[in-house]
Amino acid sequence: MQRKFLLLLLATLFLSSEYVFAQRNCGAMDVLARQLMENPDLQLQMEEVERNTADFIAAGGANDRIVVTIPVVVNVVWNTAAENISDQQIQTQIDVLNADFRKLNADANLVPAVWQSIAADVEVNFCLASQDPSGAATNGIRRRQTTVTAFSTNDAVKFNAQGGLDIWDRNKYLNLWVCDISGGILGYAQFPGGAASTDGVVIDYQYFGTINASAPFNKGRTGTHEVGHWLNLRHIWGDDGTACTGSDQVADTPNQADENYGCPAFPQVSCSNGANGDMFMNYMDYTDDACMYMFTAGQKARAQALFGASGARVSLLSSPGCNPPSVTCGTPSGLNATSIAQTTATLNWGTVSGATSYNLQWKISTSNTWTTVSNLTNTTYNLTGLTASTTYNYQVQAVCSGGNSAYSTAASFTTLATGGGGNCTDAYEANNTRNTAKVIPVNTDVKAQIATATDVDWNRFSNTSATRNIKIDLTTLPADYDLKLYRTSSLLATSDLSGTANEQIILNNGTVSTSYYAQVYGYLGAFSNTQCYTLRVSLSATAFRTDGSTDGPVEEFEIPLQLESLGFGLYPNPATNQVIVEVPMIAEQDVMVSIIDPAGKAAITQHRTLGKGDNQITFDVQTLPAGVYFVQVRNGESVLTRKLVKN
Repeated sequence: MQRKFLLLLLATLFLSSEYVFAQRNCGAMDVLARQLMENPDLQLQMEEVERNTADFIAAGGANDRIVVTIPVVVNVVWNTAAENISDQQIQTQIDVLNADFRKLNADANLVPAVWQSIAADVEVNFCLASQDPSGAATNGIRRRQTTVTAFSTNDAVKFNAQGGLDIWDRNKYLNLWVCDISGGILGYAQFPGGAASTDGVVIDYQYFGTINASAPFNKGRTGTHEVGHWLNLRHIWGDDGTACTGSDQVADTPNQADENYGCPAFPQVSCSNGANGDMFMNYMDYTDDACMYMFTAGQKARAQALFGASGARVSLLSSPGCNPPSVTCGTPSGLNATSIAQTTATLNWGTVSGATSYNLQWKISTSNTWTTVSNLTNTTYNLTGLTASTTYNYQVQAVCSGGNSAYSTAASFTTLATGGGGNCTDAYEANNTRNTAKVIPVNTDVKAQIATATDVDWNRFSNTSATRNIKIDLTTLPADYDLKLYRTSSLLATSDLSGTANEQIILNNGTVSTSYYAQVYGYLGAFSNTQCYTLRVSLSATAFRTDGSTDGPVEEFEIPLQLESLGFGLYPNPATNQVIVEVPMIAEQDVMVSIIDPAGKAAITQHRTLGKGDNQITFDVQTLPAGVYFVQVRNGESVLTRKLVKN
């Protein structure tokens, strides 16, 4: 009996100690460090956000703002039943966000009297989305069961292909992902300025909302903390260790030495910050959920700047996400035409949730009269009786039990020409080898055929020093065709999607050459001697985006600055007085090396011409405040980044 009692006592002590030493762990700054390494443009984008924030605050913009309402989509990615949290639990998190960001939280009265005057209503509301990106009705909750047992902070949870869920348009929604996060991380967020494909907040399912959440993080404040990061708020201690030199970029939050854990007693003094000490009850500290209950007026101003003119998140103000659809079902999208011939074409569109049928209208592009085809039960229609070499328009309407949608935006296609070469003019044959390649014009559609199982089309083009960036699009495919890009005999890239999906290759900052080749061929002998493909080589002075977005990182195939696969040497790290950056070189090259502070600003920069045997740059870092920095090596076209800790 005594032994059983001792075992029970030890178990109880273990569990209670585990509770006592449970500490908040936010991954936002580590994620930022990784993103700065992966995307050299992110630093410039974040600096622009900070400039806009400073201008907004200086102009008194925070005093003129209206209340902002942000549509939210919650993406639940679960492996076990416990991770598949309920709709009710999700709603509790939305309720907490609305209370905390509007200063309606029941514990707001606990703010010490000295800070009551600056405790702020941030004037930001949140709603679970009522309308999805296609215009259809939604409850704002998406779910996917995954084979991934736990996700790290590498953003895999944000992609279908990696076991997660793809993002909804970040310009219209705040995306929250709920999953099992490994490594003891409660959650992490992406700061404004980051890539469109990963923007949002990730929270561990155990700390989301207030139902079934794990103490002492069971009051939904992990969500408040991480959404604060998403709204450009930094950790209140400035992420400088205990140096007392860091900053959260907010004037009315006291300087403090480090994060606070648990529930400190007021006052908690550090960094000689006076009788009132640390503002440990601020949502951007690391205290337990029950002991954080305020934002400040300065933090409100930073958040509101995102919604001012040119603000990084201003597009959310015009999002329809919180409004139920005005019609029962959404407007069809994804219109495309396939199997285009001289007199026929197959018209396609995406499925609309709730639609019982569809109405199709088509016409010659120069006509004012539409022909209507009604009561189509499929999302494809074979149009016949057309005229060769003619452009047609078509649009689609969804029919639902409660009413019809608006017609979609009209799409267009052009029927093939009659006669020679299998219904299209193929002036480039014979071009079945690189040596017989035909020169094609750039920024122009070229229509040609893969007419036999052994036909291969080689097309030659040039770029210039003013237009080094290359994009090749292979579209209107009648069969499974693929695309390769060569410079002389060197293969640079391949696009080999399955089926008739459009192929694309992007080569940014390409070497200037008159010997680029775009090779088109049929996979496993695929061909069509009646239909043409369209090839277009586009050149540009500015880099093409590889993800189809207008912001985020640009993928570059060529890196003029040649570095070894391991990057560059950095020692000692952590550093106290000086740090040496060693750049492996195989040829002489101009190099710029910068040490960037946590706010994204270059603290020290050196320009050097480096070569073999002279590849080290020494920095004196004695005067830099302690904290986390990033070292970047660049020559204007390529960038490598590593993390540096200054003691």
